[in-house]
Amino acid sequence: MTEKRKYTGEEIEELNSMASNHLFMHAMQTNDWVKDGLSMYQEGEGCWVTDIQGNKYLDMMGGLWYKSSGYGQQEIADAVYKQISTMSSPPAYSTTPSTVKLSAEVAKLYQDKNCRIFFTSGGSESVETAVKMAKKYQHLTGKQKAFKVISRRFSYHGSTSMAVSLGRASYSDPMGPEMIGTVYVPNYDAYRPPIPGNPSPDEISEWLVKELETTIIHNDPETIAAFIAEPVSTSAGIHIAPDSYWQGIREITEKYGILMIADEVITGYGRLGEWFGTMVWDVTPDLTTTAKALTSGYAPLGAVIATEKVANAFLGGKKETFSHLITFGGHPVSTAAGLANLKIMKEQKMVENAKEMGSYLFDRLQELKKYKYVGDVRGGKGLLATVEIVKNKDTKEKFSDDDNLYGIMPKLLKDRGLLSYRAGDQISMCPPLNISKEEIDIIFNGIESTIIDFEKKI
Repeated sequence: MTEKRKYTGEEIEELNSMASNHLFMHAMQTNDWVKDGLSMYQEGEGCWVTDIQGNKYLDMMGGLWYKSSGYGQQEIADAVYKQISTMSSPPAYSTTPSTVKLSAEVAKLYQDKNCRIFFTSGGSESVETAVKMAKKYQHLTGKQKAFKVISRRFSYHGSTSMAVSLGRASYSDPMGPEMIGTVYVPNYDAYRPPIPGNPSPDEISEWLVKELETTIIHNDPETIAAFIAEPVSTSAGIHIAPDSYWQGIREITEKYGILMIADEVITGYGRLGEWFGTMVWDVTPDLTTTAKALTSGYAPLGAVIATEKVANAFLGGKKETFSHLITFGGHPVSTAAGLANLKIMKEQKMVENAKEMGSYLFDRLQELKKYKYVGDVRGGKGLLATVEIVKNKDTKEKFSDDDNLYGIMPKLLKDRGLLSYRAGDQISMCPPLNISKEEIDIIFNGIESTIIDFEKKI
């Protein structure tokens, strides 16, 4: 690792001045950070990062749901340097050995070993690509009227126009008419179930699967190209569905000739204690979108995994060609990072660790249910969990925007050495997969202390 850069107070002030005058931060209100300065980090190791002022924090969100192999992996940096020094990018309509090798490596990990991989630059591009691929597949196989895509309401599939249309997460900006052909069905939620009474997870699943079938029939199965869903919908609250849900979804989509797209941009590559989230429920989708943990954020890269059945439809002549071009999709520097990243994850048994540490984290979080404002704790499938904060436990009433939980919680956690951009009425956790029990205890103690402090302030 290179020596840590030491920034002077004058240099930090100059950086903040540059940012306040010229930088447009993603999904952040400029006025919220200009006054106190922008958070800037210069070094990372394992689960920990150090800012330019020398303060050290445990990143319990793994960057933005992606830092699976952790910070400071020199082997990945070396692989990137070697690739960029020899062939930074190939001529048009060609590739490099690193890209070819990564496609084979991903196929080894996937349920269908005869799948094909279409590389993109990131998650939103992967979703756009999968939807486009699904529509063309249907046309190639005789379903000429298929253009609609069913998604679960309040899910999140990316920030591009088509991706935003799928699910319409509550925090998405308004952009006028959505993508033509977008159809919504309810999302899985056992904490606030979509049916009255006190239904079991399997009863909720049965109702949701029937609702999907009713929606398909109402919209004419011949017009529906695909159904897309995250194995765990993070934006909707990290609700973990039972086996019956996903197996029921798979049965219905196959019954009506609809392609199932699993959006594994967050859950792919070990997050849920299996290489792919759908493996947890013993389901094989037709298309799988991935990104984030494929390189653990060391370089931008995404991928669409197409089963042999889907991929074979694109073999033939000009008509069958998937005429989809992404300039930096499968960039060799990124695929070199991906190869090194997956190698490290396998050698250090990080997927197995995710399963073990995820169970430990979930067990510890149960202790928080005794507090007045802790409504629910969700997780138990790998290293993905959340603690939901509510105003009233009995009614499950949420705090209002005026209560400003999204302003309060991140600061309270940061004061305790924990980073979580997602903290608000939910305190979400998505730490690196090489996390230890001792580090999970640090997370738990910090969250518990935050909740105690919050209860005093309210």
